[in-house]
Amino acid sequence: MTFLHPTPRRVWTALAIFCLTLLWAGVALAHAVTLGDKGYIQEITGPHVLPFLYLGAKHMVTGYDHILFLFGVIFFLYGMREIGLYVTLFAIGHSTTMILGVWFNFGINAYIIDAIIGFSVIYKALDNLGAFRLWFGVQPDTRVATLVFGFLHGFGLASKIIEYNIAPDGLLVNLIAFNVGVEIGQLTALALILLFMQRWRASPSFGRQAYTANVIMIGLGAYLMGFQLIGLALA
Repeated sequence: MTFLHPTPRRVWTALAIFCLTLLWAGVALAHAVTLGDKGYIQEITGPHVLPFLYLGAKHMVTGYDHILFLFGVIFFLYGMREIGLYVTLFAIGHSTTMILGVWFNFGINAYIIDAIIGFSVIYKALDNLGAFRLWFGVQPDTRVATLVFGFLHGFGLASKIIEYNIAPDGLLVNLIAFNVGVEIGQLTALALILLFMQRWRASPSFGRQAYTANVIMIGLGAYLMGFQLIGLALA
């Protein structure tokens, strides 16, 4: 995919929508652990499959940065086999670092990892627009990039789970249940995205609107990243 040439009207539309997103402060708090969930998890011990399934699904469905990245990954993918490959790579990545990170109690500073996740949205949108080939004359392997960013997204999940202070009793079962819940949430979000994309791609205006959509993604990723870096500086 190469850069589309925006008209002034599309540029102004993209900028206007981006400014409106700055009012959407709740997006940057998408990964916050609610007091109710945290209190419940801290009070229980032993395996609790259903609660952790629910928490995993809830975390993914409300994780706007994860969904934005997933949206970017499948933006120009049409075949289900290809979509399945990229979604699987992303799932392998975040599942691995999430489970290992919590099991070994290793997390990355929440502000830093969330800023990196915001950057992953920017990266994918630029990749969709063909920026790397245009600017540097090379096209990064999108499969490797998806796996690597999956690892980083997993560290984001791990850092949040560690905040729950889960009891060691039943930890592995609960982690697996949480991960399964994440995958359920991811597949739910993916199904909705694909339904939306199917209708949108059938529109004759899709080619023109694709540029604007990815510019908006860059703006949202920059906002998410900047919000977290400001939080890091003030922490």
